[in-house]
Amino acid sequence: MLKIIQIVALVQGLFLLLVFYKNKRKYRKITFWLFCGSIISVLLYIVGDDDNNLFVEDADWFFFDSSLFLTFLFLYFKYLNSDKEVFLKRDYLFFLPSIFLFLSETLEIFSERENDLLEIAETLIEFVFLGYLVHILYNLLRTKRANRVLYFVVPIILIMSISYINGVFDLFEMEPIVFSDDDNFNTYLILIVAFLFYAITFYLIMKPKELIPSTKITKYKSSNLKPESIKSYKNDLIQIMEKEKLYLDPRLSIHSVSKKLNIPRQYISEVLNVHMNISFQDFVNGYRIEAFVVNLQNKKYAHYTLFGIASEVGFSSKSSFNATFKKVKGLTPSQFKNSIAKKNETGIE
Repeated sequence: MLKIIQIVALVQGLFLLLVFYKNKRKYRKITFWLFCGSIISVLLYIVGDDDNNLFVEDADWFFFDSSLFLTFLFLYFKYLNSDKEVFLKRDYLFFLPSIFLFLSETLEIFSERENDLLEIAETLIEFVFLGYLVHILYNLLRTKRANRVLYFVVPIILIMSISYINGVFDLFEMEPIVFSDDDNFNTYLILIVAFLFYAITFYLIMKPKELIPSTKITKYKSSNLKPESIKSYKNDLIQIMEKEKLYLDPRLSIHSVSKKLNIPRQYISEVLNVHMNISFQDFVNGYRIEAFVVNLQNKKYAHYTLFGIASEVGFSSKSSFNATFKKVKGLTPSQFKNSIAKKNETGIE
C-alpha cells in the first residue's frame, strides 16, 4: 500500500510540474524557477527515501533529503516580495549547508565509520535549517497575498521542524519527539509534506497571481494613462518619499508602494521608467543617498560607521550601498567623507 501511495505522489508531482512548466511565461522568471526547484526537490525527496526507496532496497541517497527542498522553498519566499529580476550570486551560499551534508555523508560512507566531529557539525547545520523554516514562516505571515495557502505551508514547516529538532536532541542525548512506533512513519511524513506542497502547486496553477508574481510589464503601448494622471502619480511618489520617508524601510518594494498609494503597480512602473526615466530601485536609493549625506554631517552620527549610517537610511547590504553611492556621487563613501573633512579643515564651502 505504501509503495502505491509513493508512486501516486511521484506521478502526481510530475504531472503538476509539467502543467506548471507549460505556463511558465505567466510568471516572473526568478520565482518561477525557485518554485520549480522546490517541486523537483520534493520529487527527489520521495524517490530518495532511504527507509522505503522506490527503486533500491536499503538505499542511502542522502542528498535527496529535505534539505534541498527546504533551501529552494526558503529562497522562493525570500524573493517573493523582492523586485529583483535575477538571482543574486551571493544567494548561492544558502545551498552550502546542503552541500556540506552531502560531502559529510559521503565521507562517512567511504570511511565506513562515524566521525564525532562530523556528527556535531551536521547537528549544528540543523540549526541553519531551523532558521530557514523560521524565515519562511515570517515571510509567509507578512505576505498577504499568500494567506489563502497559509494552512498548507504551516503543517509543512511544523513537520520539518520536528525532524530538525530531533536531530538537535540526539546530539545532547535527549529523548526525541515521537508520534508513532511505525517503521514507515517517517515515510508517511514525507508523503504528507509532498501532498501538502502539491496542494499549493495546484492552487498556484489555478490562481497564479496569488503565489508567484507575474512578469513585469516592460512595454506600455496599451497604457491609457492621461497626462494629468501621470503628473498626479509623480507628485504622489515624490511626496510619499519626502514626507513619509518610505525609503527608510529596507524591505520597501514597488508592491508595497502600490498598496500604500492605491496605484496599480504597472502605472507606478510606467511613470518611473518612462516619464521619470528612472527605475524604482534607483528612485528609492536616490533618497537614501541624500539622507546618508545629511546624516554623515550630523554630530549625532559621529561615532557610527559608514555602513551604520547607511543602515539608518534604508540600505541593508554594504556592497549595494557602496556601489549605489559611487554611481550617484562618483566617489566611494570613504572618499566622500574625506572630501568633506578636507573642506571643513580649509573652511571651503
